Amino acid sequence: MLYEYGHIGILVIIALIFPLGALVTSWAFQYIRVRPPSKPDAVRDDIYECGLRTEGPSLVQFNFRYYYIALLFVLLDVELVFLFPWALVFDQVGWAGYMKGILFIGTFVIGGVYAWRKRALEWKL
Repeated sequence: MLYEYGHIGILVIIALIFPLGALVTSWAFQYIRVRPPSKPDAVRDDIYECGLRTEGPSLVQFNFRYYYIALLFVLLDVELVFLFPWALVFDQVGWAGYMKGILFIGTFVIGGVYAWRKRALEWKL
């Protein structure tokens, strides 16, 4: 069992080395004065979007429905990712696998009906 998780551990270590290595290298270059230290000024601290000055306040609260719709989209994508392998071995899983797939789909259908009944998917301004 440790052998199986060892590969995942090695990949996690490699995934952590790259961003940490970049941060440590940047800090080291500043420390040995290869990269000059950052000096704040008005132009650098000015907020801009796509090269243009912003109009109005820079911190604008977004409507929560953007995140809610995005979360529902991700949930449906994850459902499809889990249903794809099930569909590939559909003829081999038998009735037990068929019923588990129907239960999995049914859970999402019940959640979708609940969201629809609560009018969570309507867009009100």
